Amino acid sequence: MVTTQRLDYHSAFPDLIRPMRDLEETVRKSGLERPLLELVRMRVSQINRCAYCIDMHSKDARAANESEQRLYALSAWREAPFFTHRERAALEWAETLTRIAEEQVTDELYSRVRQEFSEEELIALTLAIVAINGWNRFAIAFRSVPGSYRSRDDQESFTR
Repeated sequence: MVTTQRLDYHSAFPDLIRPMRDLEETVRKSGLERPLLELVRMRVSQINRCAYCIDMHSKDARAANESEQRLYALSAWREAPFFTHRERAALEWAETLTRIAEEQVTDELYSRVRQEFSEEELIALTLAIVAINGWNRFAIAFRSVPGSYRSRDDQESFTR
């Protein structure tokens, strides 16, 4: 299926999109590692089947010096030896929160994640997951076309 954009939601109502951008900026300034955030954003986008966001975050991950090997193995991170304990905890947290209707946030999962993340980091990580799930819904519903995004490192200012 060839995708044709239905609506440019950034231009159509910028005042309503601004809080989402502000949330992203807050997460970006939270101190969480950029490569970790890009892996989480990309994994959530894979689960949600958001081609636009997969394209975007694979480019941003590469700009953050992420390896091709890890990007290719991301959907099978449990079986791949390339991810740290902290990344594994973040990815499991992201998958569980993204599939919240089917999966429970167990005490065991919370305990594993808390071993890797402080309270503040866990809040920032959770907000990053909330944000990318929201962006995925915008991009899917309004059919944002993948392929045209350039990494924010290639731009003077970050625009979605």
